[in-house]
Order: sequence, then C-alpha cells, then structure tokens
Amino acid sequence: MLCKDHKRAVHVRKPTNIQRNLSNIQDLKLFCMEEWAKLRCTGVVNSYLQQSGIQPLSPACHLEIIKVVEEYDYIQEGDIMIGGVMTAHLYMINVTFPRVNSKRFLCTAPSQQQFRHFIDFRFAVEQTNKDPARLPNLTLGYHISDSCEDPLKAVRSVLQILSGTREPVPNYSCVGKRNIAGFIGDEASETTVPIAQILSIYGLSQISYGATAQSLRDRVAFPYFFRTVQSEETSYLALGKLLSHFGWTWVGIITSDDISGEREHQLLAKYLSREGVCVEFTIRIKTNNDIIDTDTLQKSFTSVILLCGTVSLFLLMRLILIKSVFLEKTWILSTNWGTNDLVIRHGQELFDCSLGLVPGYHYDLDTPEMRNFLDNLHPSNYPEDKLLENIWMIFHLCLLEDPNKNHLYEYIYLQPLHNCTGQERITDLSYFTADFSSPQVHLAVDLMSQALHDMNIHPSEKHVGKKEMYHYVHQLHRYLKALQYNSPDGPNFYFGENGEYITSYRIYNYVITAGYRLTRNLIGDFSPWDPPDQQLHIAWTALSWRSNTVRIPRAQCTDSCPLGFRKAPMPGVQTCCYDCVPCSEGEISNITDSISCFPCPDMEWPNERKDQCIASKDDFLSYTNDTVSVLCSSISILFFLITSWISGVFITYRDSPIVRANNRSLSFLLLVSIKLSFLSVFLFLGRPVDITCMLRIITFGITFSIAVSSLLAKTIMVCVAFKATKPGSSWRKWLGVKLSNSVVLFCSSIQIIICMTWLAISPPFQELDIHTSPGTIIIQCNEGSDIGFYSVIGYMGLLAAVSFVLAFLARSLPDSFNEAKYITFSMLLFCSVWITMIPAYLSTKGKNTVCVEIFAILTSSAGLLACIFLPKCYTILLRPEINLKTNLLGNK
Repeated sequence: MLCKDHKRAVHVRKPTNIQRNLSNIQDLKLFCMEEWAKLRCTGVVNSYLQQSGIQPLSPACHLEIIKVVEEYDYIQEGDIMIGGVMTAHLYMINVTFPRVNSKRFLCTAPSQQQFRHFIDFRFAVEQTNKDPARLPNLTLGYHISDSCEDPLKAVRSVLQILSGTREPVPNYSCVGKRNIAGFIGDEASETTVPIAQILSIYGLSQISYGATAQSLRDRVAFPYFFRTVQSEETSYLALGKLLSHFGWTWVGIITSDDISGEREHQLLAKYLSREGVCVEFTIRIKTNNDIIDTDTLQKSFTSVILLCGTVSLFLLMRLILIKSVFLEKTWILSTNWGTNDLVIRHGQELFDCSLGLVPGYHYDLDTPEMRNFLDNLHPSNYPEDKLLENIWMIFHLCLLEDPNKNHLYEYIYLQPLHNCTGQERITDLSYFTADFSSPQVHLAVDLMSQALHDMNIHPSEKHVGKKEMYHYVHQLHRYLKALQYNSPDGPNFYFGENGEYITSYRIYNYVITAGYRLTRNLIGDFSPWDPPDQQLHIAWTALSWRSNTVRIPRAQCTDSCPLGFRKAPMPGVQTCCYDCVPCSEGEISNITDSISCFPCPDMEWPNERKDQCIASKDDFLSYTNDTVSVLCSSISILFFLITSWISGVFITYRDSPIVRANNRSLSFLLLVSIKLSFLSVFLFLGRPVDITCMLRIITFGITFSIAVSSLLAKTIMVCVAFKATKPGSSWRKWLGVKLSNSVVLFCSSIQIIICMTWLAISPPFQELDIHTSPGTIIIQCNEGSDIGFYSVIGYMGLLAAVSFVLAFLARSLPDSFNEAKYITFSMLLFCSVWITMIPAYLSTKGKNTVCVEIFAILTSSAGLLACIFLPKCYTILLRPEINLKTNLLGNK
C-alpha cells in the first residue's frame, strides 16, 4: 500500500500486536463495531486476515476516515517524539459542502483553558530540551492534535499522529524515521477510552491529564495507560468525607443523562452511603431537553446539591434558566466540574458560595521560567506557530493574513475581527497568567520525559543502539511504573498499582468578589495517604456561605439528635431519617447524631444531661454531709456522758449498801463496757477503710460480750447468794469475786477467740459497691466471712439468752437489792433489739445498713444502762433512806 502525498517508501508495521489481542474473527468484528464506533474498519483487519489465510471481511466494513474543515495539529520534530491528543475546542459539528456534496467536521467552541494545556505541553518540552541532565544528546519533539472532545476526532488524531500524514493511514507509518515513544492525553474520559484502546493494541504508553473513568483502572484491558489524576472512585471518597465533615446527610444529585452520568451517580451513591449520607432526589438532565423537574427541587428539604456527570455548557444553561430555584442551595462540584473553570465562570452567579474538588499537586507553574515563557509567546516571535495565531484571532479578535480563515471565523462565531496593534500579550488573557494553570499537563510530559531518560540510560540488550519506535513499544510503561518523585516536605509521589498518580485534592470555595468576578478560595485539602481520620483538613474561617453568616447550611432529613440522645431508625424510610430517643440509664452520648449510647466506666455515672460521665457520688455516713451521722454521734456522746456521770455517782457512793450489795466490781466493769459500746459508734461513721472495718465489728462484739458476761455473772452471783443464805449450804464457798471474774473472763475469752479466728481467716475489708445504687459508689465494709459475723452475733445472743433465763428464774428471790428483775428486762430488750436487727440488716444496703447497726448498738447499750443503773441511781440520789444496810435483806 502506498501513502498519498509521500514520495518516499513507507514503513509498514507488522500486525503482530493485533494478532496477540484479536484471536479470532469474532474478536475482529467486535473490535470493528465497538472500539472504533463509526469508523469502518479494513486496514489493519484485512491485513491480518490475509496473512492468516482467512477471507477478508465484507466490503461493507471499510475504513472511512472523517474529513475535517481545519486540522489543529502542532508539530515540532525531535529525536524522540511524544504524541499529544488534547482538547482545544469543546465541540465538533457536521458541516455540509453542497458544491462538492461532502460532509466535514468542524471543531468549535474554543476554550482558553484548553488552549492553556497546549501551552503547558510546549513549555514542558522546552524545559526538557534545555535541561542538559535530561535526555543528553537527544531532543524531544511532539505532534499534538486537537480531539475537539469528540471520540471520532480523537481516534482520527491518534491514527494521524501514528501515520505522520495529514490523512491517517491505520497501521502504517509514512515517516520512516519518526520515533513516537508515547502519548499524552486526553482530558475527557469519553475521548481517552478509545485512545487507550487503540494504543493498548500497539503497546504504546499513554498518560492522560484528566480522564477519571473507573474503567481505565483495569490493568488487563489498559496495561499501558497512566494518568496524572485519580479515578472517580477516589474523588467520591473525598466527597463523602467532605459531606460527613459538615454533617450533611441529606443531599440531592444533579447529573447528566448519559452513560458517564449514570456511572458517576452509581459510584457517588456507593461512597455516600459508606459515610451515612442519603440521597433525597436525583435529577438527570438531557442536553437536548429543556424540561427540568423544578417541583422536586422546590419541595426538597436539603440545602446541598451535588453536581456530577459529563461537563456540558448546554447542561449548565439548563440550570441557569431556573437559577432562582437554587438561590438557597449550596453546590458541591465533583472533580470533573471543579477543574473546568470555563464552565464555572459561565455560571458564576449559580455557583456562588459553592464547594469544589480539584486535584492538588506538589508543585505549581507560577515560576520565573513560566512567566518568561508566556511573555515571549507572540506570533511575531513564532510566525509558524498556528496555535498562537489561533489564540490571537479567537481571543484578541485579530485579523490574520489568511482571508479565508478570517471569513470562516466571522461566519461561524459572528464576531468581527480587526487589525491588532501588535501590543497584545497572551498574559492579557486571564487563563494565560502564570499562576492560573494546573500542572497536570506539564506533569504528564515531565513524567514521560523522565521515563524516556531512564530508559535511554538503561536500555535493554535487545534494543541497544536503536532509536526506533519499537524500542518503546511494550517497554516504556515499565519505567513509568518505577518513577517516583521524592517530596522533601511530604509523601513520595508515584503511579499507583492502577496507573493513577497519587495526589491530594484541594477543596475550593467559589465566591463572587466585589468586582463581580468569581474567585476560588482554598479552604482545605484531602490527603488519601493519611490515616482515615486525618485525611480531611478544613479551614472553617475561610468559608463563605450564601446566607453571609458562619452558620453551616442544613442538609438533614431530621434535626440532629442532641447530646444525651441517640438515633432510632424509623421503619420504611432511609437511614438518614430517624427519631431521637434519650440514652438509657447509665449511658451517655457526647456527640451529635450519635448512633448509639455507650456506658460510663465503673467508677463514673452520667450527668443529668447524659452527655458526659462524671465521678459517681460516694455514699457513706459522712460526718459533714449526713444529718444521721450528726444525730448518731450526738446521741453517742450524750449517752457516754450519762454513763460517765453514773460511773461518777457509783464511785462516789461505792461504799453504800446498794453498790456493794450487787458486786460493785462487776458494776464498774459493766459501766466501762457500756461506755466503750457508745464510743464504738464512731467506728461506724466516716469513710470506711480496712482497719475501721475490722475494728468496728470486733470492738462492739467484744465490748457487748463483756457487758453481757458481766450481767450473766451478776445473775449467777444472785442465785449463789440466795442459795448460800440457807444454813449449812455448800454454795457459800462460791461466794466472792473469783466466781464472777471467772465467768466474765471465760465468756469473754470465747468471743475473743471467735473474733481472732475471723480476722485470721477472712477479715472484713472496704468494699466499693457500684451496682446496688446506679450512679452511686457505696463505700461499705464487706464482712469477709458471713460465718464469722454471725458467729459473733450468735454468741452474743447466746450469752444474752442464758442471762435472760437465769435472771428470769431469779427475779422473785427475796432480796431488797435484787437486780435480777432489772437484768431480765435488760436482756429482754437486748435480745429484742438484736433479733430485730438481723432482718433489717439483711434488707438494707449501704449506709442504711450501718444505721441499723448503730441503732442496735445505741439501743441495746442504752437499754442496759437504763435497766441496770437508773433504778440504783434513783435510790442513791432520791431515796437515800432506803440505801441502808438494815434494808439489805428486806423485811421478813
């Protein structure tokens, strides 16, 4: 096959790569129908079929290359060439030429922002060629073609660059020594995907500077594809985090009604649901339909709307027509929309106070070199540069030397052109200032040149000394994967496993300034390499909202649950709609919209609002805070003083008959034990500790045992004294203090042994009870051994019972000073108190249990004091006439 317009022989590429990817006739048909769309295939297909001995495809399947009115391609020859398929014009229209009866395509809607990408491409190549350390002894060239953001034109551009001719010849290179190493582009996913499909067949590496389609992550289908942006999946992860950060859980979505819009909507909904964000409504807008469901927008409760899908001026115009509906709405722009400054500036009133995500990079192009480069870009300095010529005509409205081109432009765009002064500068245009462009195109070219440098420094043995294109086929992508930028103040940047250049996202707040110009303020960023809870950073003070206040717009189905409440799902509705219910007892929620409440630690309890845990209240008989403690201590001191007064009376009248007649040594011992019993009350008051827990039970147990033993000894002595009064009685030998002392010592010793055994085996200790009374720590004494406790009480009861029985039997003995009947009453009272105390002790908790013990001690001690000593004091002080020895035996 011969190439038109070329006299020299052509270099025919062998179809081995096609043979590897297209294994049978059915694959070839699918390749023809699906991959090249309206391009009709013969070329490479029939070439393969003929070599394989297969009948060529039907003549109906032939290559029909689309014609264009004007080709926008820019070429700079070099030792190594980089192909570029980039967008300069946003649309391509079909133009009919009646005279020749032919149709051609015309690229329209030129964009400053897209032309800037061409400038960045050229600047990166120039920097590479000026760098002596990069590709030494080699020059880097380029062949850039405009895709016009149309898949058909993008495919034509790829084939044209590979062929090296004005009219592309698939699978043929008509420039024998041209060395195309790889491709840069495109920006839109719709054009990048077919480019990647073709280049994957040829094994040529490609770096896109804007395509975010999820399908391009497939390393099996696109092993040679890379991009300086991340996929939609990562950007939607960042969007979900952003919405969650502001507490927006009820949002609307507006997207384009096409495949791209549907794909992005599905991904967005997935990542929003992960962050607990629900979608109130979804509106899909067709570019050829003026009808938009405004009722849904007017009835919606949310103040936040996400805009995603294919970026389109037509879609934007539909929204601008009903912009009054969005006056109270805050827009959240996906990366596709956020990076398209042209579209955003067209809708500046619509997008005022909106938020957008833009990929962030570790460097920018606001450098002295870039400013110098832009200042020198003038058609007078580059007379052969068609790109600069177009920029001057399109944006400065300058007449060109070609009258046909001038007439065509004025006819299409209805813009009159004029003669320019020559003083116009490219930097007079807002998109061509040094600080305006994103480095994504520059980065793509720089990465490819670095990979080419690494590859030429370390060539494979198979291709040593070769500078042909086959040196790079199926090879260059390995060096691209190994590239890494080492950032001195941050993470390393490289292509990830899916061919994506891992970068952060910058979050911008778009605001209309006083000069009615839409500016974007950097308010935060999203760093995917940080831990999940540290990825998002927002500067709240830099934010501007439509309400001109610092109040965040509301985007919730229901009001937020306050602290101390939790969310309760509502049946039959989305999870973002819920009821708020108070936390259960012992639980708190210290964040708004808490999903669940959580219990406080053991030593803490919720405050009244149930929004924080505070130290639980200590519960014990305090000297300062409890009236009961003051009352008990006062009564104890009062009875102690009364006992001391009685002791003083008995000491004063110790030689009186009534004191001597009833064994005054036992009386004094009894008074001392009663005093100690009253004083033992203080061991039960105050904060219990281990030592007081051991002393309190032991003290009152032993003192009461001594007291009851003394009464038992008194009762025994009364009985012995009565028996001894009979003539010739053998009981006389038991009279005296030895018997009484022995009884007291013996009975008390048993109690002492019980107490010591208890202390040795399982002594009482301090216990913190946090379960009986929620929110209160009951500080109490654990008895250690219930057997020990009840043994002490039981032994006291045994002594009291024996004493009671003996006193009851001796109550009617003929003795004027017989105190058996008083002992009977005292033991009756003593037994009643302690028998009643047992169930009361078991049924109460905390300090109430201590109160029961104190009451039993005070009551039983006071009973002993009143029953035994008050009658004697009455006789001593008020009836001294009967306190005589002559009345000792009474009247017979």
